[in-house]
Amino acid sequence: MDSALPRIALTSGEPAGIGPDICIRSAQQAHAADITVLGDPDLLKARAAALGLPLSIEIAAPRAPSPQQAGRMRVLPVKLRARCTAGKPDPINAPYVIEMLERGTDACLQGGFDALVTAPVQKSAINDAGIPFTGHTEFLAARCHAPHVVMVLAAGALRVALATTHLPLRKVPDAITREGLTATLATLRAGLKARFGLEEPHVLVLGLNPHAGEGGYLGREELEVIQPACEALRAQGMRITGPVSADTAFNPARMGGIDVVLTMYHDQGLPVLKYAGFGHAVNITLGLPIVRTSVDHGTALELAGTGLAEHASLEAALETAAAMVRHG
Repeated sequence: MDSALPRIALTSGEPAGIGPDICIRSAQQAHAADITVLGDPDLLKARAAALGLPLSIEIAAPRAPSPQQAGRMRVLPVKLRARCTAGKPDPINAPYVIEMLERGTDACLQGGFDALVTAPVQKSAINDAGIPFTGHTEFLAARCHAPHVVMVLAAGALRVALATTHLPLRKVPDAITREGLTATLATLRAGLKARFGLEEPHVLVLGLNPHAGEGGYLGREELEVIQPACEALRAQGMRITGPVSADTAFNPARMGGIDVVLTMYHDQGLPVLKYAGFGHAVNITLGLPIVRTSVDHGTALELAGTGLAEHASLEAALETAAAMVRHG
């Protein structure tokens, strides 16, 4: 047993999706971290049997941290609200999904865990239950009373951050403000310094419009909002390049020495990131008082219970969370 081991809470996500599957597959191997899965033990046992994978479940109880052993899973029980069928989400189980997130987050805030790792949830099922939910990032920001958070996805050395997250495209321009960009860039800088050990991160900022507005002819957001925010922070010593045109930003010559790319909206940079490392990338939330990472994919309902779901992104999320904890 090792008190220096990162203690990680892992929420098993939408019960009808691949969240339980990838948690079970991950538990088949040893980890240099103390991992506790939040979920219904009966569901996890049944899904393991359906997958044909051995699984010994230990109900979580206070003890000194110990490394994850292959074939064993420590579980903090959360009870399903209704019987679950793989591939068929039921809004009745939405409170179960939310309870896992609440208990995992609160336990991290109270010092019971060092990090939170989340398996994917089915947003539509949660909203169909009458629970407003736009995503983990927004939920965790509210739960932690964090004034400003930044969603970052990482695939190897490539990191992409978002100025706006889960918004309809028509609402994006109004959501981009000098104040918001200033807070995002400051949060990004602080998080990369504190959690990744970067002395002074170099941020490449993308424009919103084609050709970064073409000097105002294709939009004025760059001239009136993005560029002034960047210039103000450069004057304070931040390493910022941009705003630059998104269509040429990711070429190797431009990316040399860049630590993170700040994109203006969800689908501006994430297609590049996911092309580079889909299934192996990690979703990271900076600006929270806790460490939080997640997988880079959704619930993949059609794969739930089939044994075909890959768990490489979950492994990367667990490894990244542990590394972030060790960085401080």
